[in-house]
Amino acid sequence: MNADALRGHIEALLMSVLEHDHLHGYAISEALRERSGGALNVPTGTLYPALRRLERVGRLTSEWTTAGGRRRRTYRLTPAGRIALARERAAWQEFAGAVGGVLESHARRRRDGAG
Repeated sequence: MNADALRGHIEALLMSVLEHDHLHGYAISEALRERSGGALNVPTGTLYPALRRLERVGRLTSEWTTAGGRRRRTYRLTPAGRIALARERAAWQEFAGAVGGVLESHARRRRDGAG
């Protein structure tokens, strides 16, 4: 999927991945790829600035942890992030419904011969 398609949605996607787990950057990237069936491959140049933005506005918190002898910064969703995620989900449902209505209406008209 093209990076432009993610613009405006990356922060909601990141918050969703962190809703139930605290993860480090690579694990977040892998979770996005897995949950999307391989369609979302977020480059580090997009991932880390978005994580820092979310942390700066209080939607995420982070801490340094050590696992397997490696230090990693792990991220966790905050209560404010949970509220923001709920709002993002509602906005996405509204947007997807509107776009779907337009696209399906056109397809339905063509199928019914109203073209």
